Amino acid sequence: MIYVILTILLFNLLIIIFKLFERFKVDNLQALIVNYVTAGTIGFILSEQPINIQHILSAPWLYHAMVIGFLFIIVFNFYAFGTQKVGIAVTTVANKMSLVIPVAAAIIIYPEQQLSPEKMIGFVLALIGIYLASTKGGKLSFNIKYLWLIILVFIGQGVADSIFENSKLFLPEGEEMLYFVVLFFIAGISGLLILLGKSVASPPKFELKNIFWGVVFGIPNFFSLSFMLQALEVKSLGGGSVVFPLVSIGVVVVSSVIGLVLFKEKLTRGNWIGILFACGAIAIFSFGHYIFG
Repeated sequence: MIYVILTILLFNLLIIIFKLFERFKVDNLQALIVNYVTAGTIGFILSEQPINIQHILSAPWLYHAMVIGFLFIIVFNFYAFGTQKVGIAVTTVANKMSLVIPVAAAIIIYPEQQLSPEKMIGFVLALIGIYLASTKGGKLSFNIKYLWLIILVFIGQGVADSIFENSKLFLPEGEEMLYFVVLFFIAGISGLLILLGKSVASPPKFELKNIFWGVVFGIPNFFSLSFMLQALEVKSLGGGSVVFPLVSIGVVVVSSVIGLVLFKEKLTRGNWIGILFACGAIAIFSFGHYIFG
């Protein structure tokens, strides 16, 4: 459970840093590219294996790392665009509700991860809790012409999480850091290509603060994914069908408290009810086997 808690805390640290991006007028894409280069560099430093290009090209996890790295930068841009066009609440709900995809994938791919009664109840409570805790007044309204954007955020995040869990089947012991090096550098290169494409129409303005905040973001970003992978590998936690809901609802609950305490954000009655549902889901995922046998 310690890996789940550390993942939740680090994801919330990323949320706080992302809020500071807006306050200090940081260029999101530039900082994100630096973030992935920073995270990849940390993986390189911590790797127990030397970087061997021939070995990487023949590694069974290569395509997983490439697809996830590409999806990371794409989903982030959809997320950023979504917050501008349909609002933070709608985009956040789409992002967090995407847990249904990796949970379903985990149940299908891993026979031992059966959909038990406690998982089903916890899963339903988690979805209700995420929805209520992420919205104001329990309602979502947006321009229907941006429905495609919400769907892409939902599918993109869900597919990335599913592939991330599945990659552990192809990841030999001791190659985790090497895997992260490739994943993050692919994400960084993809971001750089997007930046170059945008620069054709509008030349970007490079500032040192974008590099600084990218490094600040990249350090917890690396360790959040590292702890997530370790949590998925702990058999007693129940795999992705439990870990993804726990992390999602944990992030929503903790971020709500952080918003209330640090950023003076007001929580509605529906938000508090959502937090209670989320806490109930956490309790069932953690201790439900004692109740249901």
